[in-house]
Amino acid sequence: MARRAELIAIGRKLFADTSYDALSMDDIARQAHVAKGLIYYYFQSKRGYYLAIIQDSVADLVTFAASGLELPQVDRVHRTVDSYLRFAEHHQAAYRTIVSGGVGFDAEVHAIRDGVREAIVATIAEGAYGRSDIPALPRMGLLSWVCSVEGATLEWIDRPELSRDTMRDLLVNTLGGALRAIEELDPAFPAPKPARRGA
Repeated sequence: MARRAELIAIGRKLFADTSYDALSMDDIARQAHVAKGLIYYYFQSKRGYYLAIIQDSVADLVTFAASGLELPQVDRVHRTVDSYLRFAEHHQAAYRTIVSGGVGFDAEVHAIRDGVREAIVATIAEGAYGRSDIPALPRMGLLSWVCSVEGATLEWIDRPELSRDTMRDLLVNTLGGALRAIEELDPAFPAPKPARRGA
């Protein structure tokens, strides 16, 4: 399994800024300094290899988003949004694949994207309401915010006219709007009171 993990680490670097179609299996094997057969042995196909790389990259993001429970809610949200933007910035090709759903309708890529969405919704819900199992209305409100973040982040990595700090603050502020909209429609889910951000 160490060899498989090593190939995934190499693949993460190769695909960081290069699209799936731009690299052939021969290119990958040559740049990884391995026989092409070794990649097929572990991943069955180029697509299998790429999906494993995306899943590994996303696992880091999801784990980070779910951590930091000891932090004040506002700091945790800033940290989660910042890590999300860093991921998109440093894994642009993978991020575009995840958000756009792959080529055509790719059920496995959609499942990865849905997993990221659910993890972020759960993280925000835990911070805002103290629980991640929320009913349909607040869940849809948070999910609509996450989907808007995806679109804005795609635009930002294509045209990075704002600094990451400014982009993060903008997205956090729009989350405040989503939380207030949820409260207006369901007072059982009040928006957290704004708190001064930590250093």
